Amino acid sequence: MILQTPRLTVRPLELDDAPFVLELVNEPPWLAHIGNKGIHSPEDAAGYIRNGPMRMYAERGFGLWAVERNESHEPIGICGLIKRDTLADIDIGFAFLQRVWGNGYALEAAAATLAHGTDVLHLERIVAVTTRANRRSSDLLRKLGFRFERNVRLDTDGDELELYAIGKDAAAGQ
Repeated sequence: MILQTPRLTVRPLELDDAPFVLELVNEPPWLAHIGNKGIHSPEDAAGYIRNGPMRMYAERGFGLWAVERNESHEPIGICGLIKRDTLADIDIGFAFLQRVWGNGYALEAAAATLAHGTDVLHLERIVAVTTRANRRSSDLLRKLGFRFERNVRLDTDGDELELYAIGKDAAAGQ
């Protein structure tokens, strides 16, 4: 376990989470706002967990974590901190199964993750990126205290994304 809130446990993703990851990354909102990761089988999902989150845990001590309900231990989303090669700052990321939207889980998990980043990892600044069309995510970021800073591209041929920031020099254009 990394974090616990009254309703949620945030923990490292494990290879046993492959069926859940397979479902999450193939939901229409993920495909529309995050993109097709080419994950079409439990084996693909296990590879994604191994080569993405698990590798970042080993290299950085953080990454995308599974979010599960305390009462059922059912994974319902992912939330965590990511260090991308194309961004100077560490960013927060989150995605939840559509069937649990509207219950405040994303806000609860993201707030706990943000507190972990500032209080435990001593990050002075955390950023987030989202597509312009993903108003649910940008609204959640604003509730957490993030401010829109600028548009960015994570790679030269990628879509333009909105970058939000919180902490030192946030929204100061620096």
